[in-house]
Amino acid sequence: MSQVTIYTTQHCPYCVNAKRLLSSKGITPVEIDIEESPQYLAEMLQRSQRRTVPQIFVGEVHVGGFDDLASLDHKGGLDALLRA
Repeated sequence: MSQVTIYTTQHCPYCVNAKRLLSSKGITPVEIDIEESPQYLAEMLQRSQRRTVPQIFVGEVHVGGFDDLASLDHKGGLDALLRA
């Protein structure tokens, strides 16, 4: 299984939904709260080129936000990516 990393904030409903979807797949992501330290925000911006949360990575593959994750799952691609 590939490691999943998710950049979040404490008050983000999309982050909660993303973690819930990943949990339904048996995945506990490495969660990085960008509000804890500015370095995490800078890291997220550098890796994803996006300012919104969540930003989700499976291994080094940038999936995107919750809508992107849900779409990938709906199309059947998430399970394959997780196994890669």
